[in-house]
Amino acid sequence: MVRCFLIHTVCPVSALAPGESRVLYSRVFGPDEGVLSAQQQELSPEERRLLQEEKLAVVARQVRSAVSLSREASGRLLVETVPGEEALALQEADSGVVRLRAGDPFSEEMSVLWLGVQSLGFALVCEPHENLLLAEGTLRNLTRHCLEHLHMLGQGSEVLLKSNRIDVLLSRLLPHGQLLFLNHRFAQSLEKEVAAYMAK
Repeated sequence: MVRCFLIHTVCPVSALAPGESRVLYSRVFGPDEGVLSAQQQELSPEERRLLQEEKLAVVARQVRSAVSLSREASGRLLVETVPGEEALALQEADSGVVRLRAGDPFSEEMSVLWLGVQSLGFALVCEPHENLLLAEGTLRNLTRHCLEHLHMLGQGSEVLLKSNRIDVLLSRLLPHGQLLFLNHRFAQSLEKEVAAYMAK
């Protein structure tokens, strides 16, 4: 099962300290009570929310660090693409997997698949036994739809204002955090459904 999906910054932002990353969108799947320790279960709802935000911030920082290392190692210059070149930006995206140890920040070990597309990071936090190839295909598909239909690479793109559309994408492509095995016909039908919704 996928534990959560994140969209966050991976490039320096003037309002943030160096090395920080701003979470622009997050969706957590499944009940989190099962992963809370006995001590954490006694927290108030507000304290749980803050704990959840801190866990997501830790994931965003880990991914930001991995994206930075990948870009430094490749030596490629980051070229800003213009709207309409989303497919090219996705094709040139940095990608990878980060393993999170138990307790850092989740109570059990997790795998984080990530894509760094220009200044944005897209990440899926998966349980360790999850099929990573299937998760990577789902992450690329989600990212492609976000870039193409929501125009997230353009100047002044407000991801926060598009959260309801991202929720719909997730409900179709990653229902309740479950990865879908898609045959060709079902994938085409899903593509048409998503495109029709996004065109509204």
